[in-house]
Amino acid sequence: MSGVDLKFFSEVQVALEKEADRKDEIRIKVREFDRQVRQLAAVLNGVHADPSGPVPEIDFTEVQATLRHFAALIPGDHFHKYYDLWSRQVQQAVFLVVFRHYLVHEELVTIPVIETTLGGKILNTCTSRLAVNAVTVGDYQRPLRLSKFIKDLSAGFQMLNLKNDIIRKRFDGIKYDVKKIEEVVYDITLRGLQQNEQPNKKPKLSE
Repeated sequence: MSGVDLKFFSEVQVALEKEADRKDEIRIKVREFDRQVRQLAAVLNGVHADPSGPVPEIDFTEVQATLRHFAALIPGDHFHKYYDLWSRQVQQAVFLVVFRHYLVHEELVTIPVIETTLGGKILNTCTSRLAVNAVTVGDYQRPLRLSKFIKDLSAGFQMLNLKNDIIRKRFDGIKYDVKKIEEVVYDITLRGLQQNEQPNKKPKLSE
């Protein structure tokens, strides 16, 4: 009876070490990616301080480069093994694309635009916060437009058969936005404030 071939275990050890090295390299890039995304978010969130002002300009060049680095690190058929390492940061980057596109165009972004922007929590558009902040600076038309947009978005997701997963939880967040914006619109209407604004006032683009 032959003994156990220890060469097999040596090869397994080498494979495990290579896997650990790859994850370490990915984590280093994830920290860099997280920093880039947080910096962009800080700039774009300036819209809440001045909802009627220019839409903040953000540059996705560094984010695109980092995403390309991710793609180079990971074999095409092993993507699922590492996705959890950067999924949260990628979701935040997608949110930034979605939110800025809405601020500029007041419409839902398309998948090709996201891919083009990033080089490669759509649902979380912060609309209720924007509605409240718009009122504080005297922009009474934006909450009305936000209300229509978020209701249309909610109606679209109601057509989907969503299970009890992360998408369903995000959709529940949209329902909260609908309720919150309805309260803002009700208050504006009750006070007759919308009559003091020019209809269909559009956000100004950044210079």
